[in-house]
Amino acid sequence: MQTELKPAKKHKTPIDSEVVKELIQKTGIPKIGRASIREIKKLVDQIEQATGEKFIRMEMGIPGLPPARIGVEAQIDALNKGVAAIYPDIQGIAPLKKEIARFAELFLNIKVNPDNCLPTVGSMQGSFAAFLTLSRIHAEKDTTLFIDPGFPVHKQQHKVLNIKFETFDVYDFRGDALREKLESYLSKGNIHSIIYSNPNNPSWICFTENELKIIAELADKYDVIVIEDLAYFGMDFRQDYSKPGVAPFQPSVAHYTDKYILLISSSKAFSYAGERIGMMLLSDALAARCYPDLKRYYNTDCFGYTMIFGNLYPLSSGTSHSAQYALAALLKQANDGIFNFVEEVKEYGEKAAVMKKLFTDNGFRIVYDKDEDKPIADGFYFTYSYPGFSGVDLLEEMLYYGISAISLDITGSERHEGIRACTSLIQRSQFPDLEYRLQQFHADHPTQI
Repeated sequence: MQTELKPAKKHKTPIDSEVVKELIQKTGIPKIGRASIREIKKLVDQIEQATGEKFIRMEMGIPGLPPARIGVEAQIDALNKGVAAIYPDIQGIAPLKKEIARFAELFLNIKVNPDNCLPTVGSMQGSFAAFLTLSRIHAEKDTTLFIDPGFPVHKQQHKVLNIKFETFDVYDFRGDALREKLESYLSKGNIHSIIYSNPNNPSWICFTENELKIIAELADKYDVIVIEDLAYFGMDFRQDYSKPGVAPFQPSVAHYTDKYILLISSSKAFSYAGERIGMMLLSDALAARCYPDLKRYYNTDCFGYTMIFGNLYPLSSGTSHSAQYALAALLKQANDGIFNFVEEVKEYGEKAAVMKKLFTDNGFRIVYDKDEDKPIADGFYFTYSYPGFSGVDLLEEMLYYGISAISLDITGSERHEGIRACTSLIQRSQFPDLEYRLQQFHADHPTQI
């Protein structure tokens, strides 16, 4: 049975309960626990402003580290040289395309022609263009399959584009069980593409090599394209993926199929979120493939050409010129072994280990806790629950304690008791305050073991 939420009457909470209740009501959202990430952010901003109290903010998956100076200096240099006055090529500047291809070879152990390495306005533009293109390659296939839980905005993009999608939570289908579950969807013949993130947002699960191989084999069997979201590249800290050209390499479906789209973000691995620059890699086989049904919408049936000039062009007419020079510089130094970008972001994993213990010491439970039979990594995200609460109700209740996050309900997860927490914005100096608030929550909501 779920706890009835009456915080103002039950307990004196760390944040003024009347203010929290009033501002929640003003949103007009029937269940604030089902609000989007940005809606939660706006609400917490308002509560902080009204009360003067600082929240433990875990709702936004944004970097909490300074941007890499290599990129900043290269971007300033490019601006000083006047690139702000010049349109960049739609397909990206040559130095960046070269370094993206090198990065793929050195850190993923795959070869991609620089022509098929495309800068995008963040990974989100890459996903938007990919969904739009893939939804038109087969007249008889009209649906994307999400291996969830996943990034909520990808589904929002589908709604904007009016593209159908199906979804399942992978929690109970790890390992060999994934094969039968995937085939139950793909065998219907309506799926044109599969998307997942690895490491996963929000659960931080990481697919094993066996699972990636299963995905690739079934994608090839049913002529389905895999979109792999690598927003958290190299950030499974159980392995060291930081050395260019040296195993182990970032796990990827690209090792098992020749038809894929990889989305790589500069936001997390390089702490360069503000300039909105990401990378989309089209496998050479996919870029060169012709789909006659594309001619229903475009002048050509070539996938790669259509992606660039059919969709990326009208979406933004290119990616920030100066930011491309920043990313090129970052990648070059990573490729040359000068800049260890993985070492720079290990702070997220170290904070996660401390935060998870603070939660579990106070009656909370980790929801997604295993990769098959291995404990999940400590990283950018973790998921938690509390006995007696749904995730939606737990999120709302915790606002009164000055702790914000998002519910797993909006991520496609079937673990409806869960919440996603992001470690990035929490400073170590806030750990005592987090511990105090969790202790009070636990005292106010005693559990029966």
